[in-house]
Amino acid sequence: MYKTQVKSIGKDAHVFNSEKMIILFGENAPNELVDFCYIIEINPVDEITENNKLIIDDKEYAITKVGNAVQKNLNDLGHITLKFDGSTHAEQAGTLYLEDTSVPTIEKGTIIKIM
Repeated sequence: MYKTQVKSIGKDAHVFNSEKMIILFGENAPNELVDFCYIIEINPVDEITENNKLIIDDKEYAITKVGNAVQKNLNDLGHITLKFDGSTHAEQAGTLYLEDTSVPTIEKGTIIKIM
């Protein structure tokens, strides 16, 4: 299981909504990326597979594919991309692919879990 909380939101973090993407980064995000990210607490993560679910606040999303760098990047940097396009092929190693749906609203204090 994995659990984190959104600490702050970059002023341009929403610009990727049209591409069905959310970019998460830990509190150590580089200055040039902060404006485009949802800043989260860096917490340890267990193995993530397609059998898990992503939960944002209380809404569940099916995981369709896990990029091969997701677990390491989330654990070390708090940095992954969430992509809500239903893809079953990982084009980007640091992306967690989710069911094809609209991008959820994320606010400061939002809880993100993987179970």
